[in-house]
Amino acid sequence: MARWIALLRAVNLGPRNKVPMAELRRLFEDAGAEDVRTWIQSGNVVFSLAKPDAGKLEAAIERELAVKTVIVLRSASQLKKLAGSRPFGRDTSNSHVAFFVEKPRAAALREVAALEIGDNRYEVLGKDVALYYPRGVQGAILTTAKLEQLLRIRGTARNWRTVAKLAELAAG
Repeated sequence: MARWIALLRAVNLGPRNKVPMAELRRLFEDAGAEDVRTWIQSGNVVFSLAKPDAGKLEAAIERELAVKTVIVLRSASQLKKLAGSRPFGRDTSNSHVAFFVEKPRAAALREVAALEIGDNRYEVLGKDVALYYPRGVQGAILTTAKLEQLLRIRGTARNWRTVAKLAELAAG
């Protein structure tokens, strides 16, 4: 069985979209996943399964927990490669990754390239976009929400520390 990471969009942020991690693990186990682990309360699931189906998992979460979410799946090897890439250097304290359900189209990426984003930086890495906010996420211009709008693709973001930890957990 392959090792996977599921990244849920917009769960446990404030009073809405509450997803208890024990229930989330149970739903993944009910879908046939093994060795299911969650990391922090923001919807990160590491698990083993031959071929996960994000749509079925999303439907189960909506049906059983009344939360509509988007799940982005990455294999353990994909996440390991991403975590090791560090496109903005060794200090990853102001780096994030926007994970998208599909690869951004070239025309949409040209729209992103035309934006005035100040000192924010980005690098497209397959389906993902690494983001660097030298002044921190609070003053970011090129946010995940802005990227979703321009790319017309759903996604979710994690800070680099979380990406590295999930890659470590998925490796075993």
